[in-house]
Amino acid sequence: MWLKKLQIAVIEKNTDAIESLLDTAPEFDNIKDVESAMYLLREAAELVYTLKDETALTIKQLKKNIDFLKSTQPATKNKLDIKL
Repeated sequence: MWLKKLQIAVIEKNTDAIESLLDTAPEFDNIKDVESAMYLLREAAELVYTLKDETALTIKQLKKNIDFLKSTQPATKNKLDIKL
């Protein structure tokens, strides 16, 4: 059951489910299940690193966009203009 849940979480790219599955200790009946878990965990790690890299690129692009928007806005005067 644990392997099936892990497989579904990896396919759905559900990092929360992967994290909760890693908090529980699975029990395996045979070597085939251990090998399957090993491959799934390797795939889950690759998924997490890929999502981390995508997030870093998105943040970098957002910062560039914010800087561009700030540079295109007219400069504000920091002067107190009081007419008597």
